Order: sequence, then structure tokens, then C-alpha cells
Amino acid sequence: MSYVLVVLGFFILALIISNVRIVSQSNAYVLERLGAYCATWGTGIHLKLPFIDRIASKVSLKERVADFDPQPVITKDNVTMMIDTVIYLQITDPKLYTYGVISPMNAIENLSITTLRNIIGELELDETLTSRDRINNRMRIVLDEATDPWGIKVNRVEVKNISPPKSIQEAMEKQMRAERERRESILKAEGEKQSAILVAEGQKASAILKAEADKAAVILQAEAAKEAAIREAEGEAQAILNIQKATADGLSMIKAVSADEALIKIKSLEALQKVADGQATKIIIPSDIQNLAGLVTGVAEMVKR
Repeated sequence: MSYVLVVLGFFILALIISNVRIVSQSNAYVLERLGAYCATWGTGIHLKLPFIDRIASKVSLKERVADFDPQPVITKDNVTMMIDTVIYLQITDPKLYTYGVISPMNAIENLSITTLRNIIGELELDETLTSRDRINNRMRIVLDEATDPWGIKVNRVEVKNISPPKSIQEAMEKQMRAERERRESILKAEGEKQSAILVAEGQKASAILKAEADKAAVILQAEAAKEAAIREAEGEAQAILNIQKATADGLSMIKAVSADEALIKIKSLEALQKVADGQATKIIIPSDIQNLAGLVTGVAEMVKR
């Protein structure tokens, strides 16, 4: 009897241990009881009833990345291209995720394909290539609304790659090459224009500086000539003053010796002698020449005595 109790005890213990579940971080268990939803287990240790409770699903609450294969889409201007998208999503409600839809990831893939085709069908080729942010935002909004009943939150959508047909790629390369050549020509023309402007401005500045230098030289020459004329006039004025002063001094000396008339006559005779020594053909003799001769004789006799 004791053996049966021991075996029964071990059986009950093993049964309890086998029905203990530990839920790790960022995970959730969906529990069913008799085939119906019972509870959602979060992080921690849990015990289910044997033969009655069943774990319907184990759900990871971490953000996951869904990278789908490139899909062919047609633009508004009838260009077929391949577009590869990446969806970042997270399960927010394990119950809805478990019971909301069969194969949720497959459903999201098909929904993303149809949404992408609808969005690209409204855009032309150029808009498609330059409107990645617009495409990403529209897809995220549509997918987030559609997956909300499934307990899934779409955080963001990224268009990873857009591959136009080869003919379109060649045409785009030619267009880009032509655009680069056009920009190069414009930059070259702008450079030549700027160079010509700088050369013209340099020549203009040089001409202005030369004209200013010539003007300054003329002004300096005029000032120098003016200064020379002033100094020459001052010299002449000073010479005249000196002559006048010498004459005045001579007259003062003549008056001092009381020989005014006699000396004047002698000086007149000397002047007459100088005139006679010149090249003149006519000589004017003063009327009082005889008196002057007598004066000279008297002076000579006085000198002899």
C-alpha cells in the first residue's frame, strides 16, 4: 500500500512539474481551457490545469522585420519595375494575433503587395523614384490600420530597392549624362564670364590708378612750378629791395660828404664814357658839358695838391 502511495505521489509531483510554465521576458503565452480562450500569460511562472488547459500559442513581443521578395508593379505611365520593401512590425495583442487571422505574416505580405501596387499605380516613373518617403508613409498608414484587428502594430515601412527596366535605366543614364554635361558647360561659361569680369575690373582699376597718378603728378608739377615762381618772385623782390637799399645808402653817403652836385656830375661823366665805349652810332652830349669839364679839372688839381 505504501508503495502505491509513493508511486502516486511521484506521479502527482511529475504531473504538477510538467504543467508549470515559465514565461521569459518579451514573450507571452495564450492559454485555452477546454478549447476556449482562457488567459494570456505574461512574464513569470504559471501553472496550468492538466488535461484541461492548453497553451494555444507562444508569441514573441519583440519587433520583427519582414523582408519580402521584390514585386513587379506598374506606374501610372505604364512602366513596369521591381520594388523590394521591408516592414518593421510588432505584436501588441497576443490574443488577436492568435485568433485574428490564419498565417498573419502571409496575410501581411499579400496586403503589402496590393497596397504597394495601388500606391505606385497613382504615380509616374519620376515621382516613384523621388517619392520614397511618401510611399513609405502611405504604406505604413494603410498596413497599420489593416493589421490593427490582428493585434499587430506596423512601426515603419521602407522601400529597400527600386529596379526600373534596363531600357529605362539606360535612358536615365543618358539623361543624367546630358544633364551633367549641361551643368559642366554652364559652370565653364560662368567661370569664363567671371574671369572676363575680373580682368575688366582689373584693367579698369589699373586705368583709374594710372589716371589718378597722372593727375597727382600734374598737380605736383604745378605746385612745384608755382613754388618756383613764388621763390623767383621773392628773389627778384629781395634783389630790388637790396638795390633800392644800396641806392639809398649811396645817396645817404653822398649827402654825408656834401658833394651832391659834383659827384653827380662825375657819375654822369662816367656814364657818358661807358656810352661812348659802346656800339651806338649816335651820342647825346649834355648841354653843360663845359661846366662838367671844368669840374673835372678842378678835382684833378685838388688831387695834385
